[in-house]
Amino acid sequence: MGNQKSATSGLPKIVAENVKAKRLRLGLSQEELADICGYHRTYIGSVERAERNITLSTLEAIATALGASPQELLQGDNG
Repeated sequence: MGNQKSATSGLPKIVAENVKAKRLRLGLSQEELADICGYHRTYIGSVERAERNITLSTLEAIATALGASPQELLQGDNG
């Protein structure tokens, strides 16, 4: 479809940037974050590269592991 955005734009990109930034602020590796939220480290890496269109339950699990709200991970320009 013509209006469909690629995975490297829109919400997947915002989530990717926010997850990575929050993880780094907490001093966690991708593997440590994966262990906390119950996913494989390669999955977390693909989320951070905006290669995944994650579900709401995955968003919630990652947010909880990062001590954030799902809404926080969806907001652009969280500098």
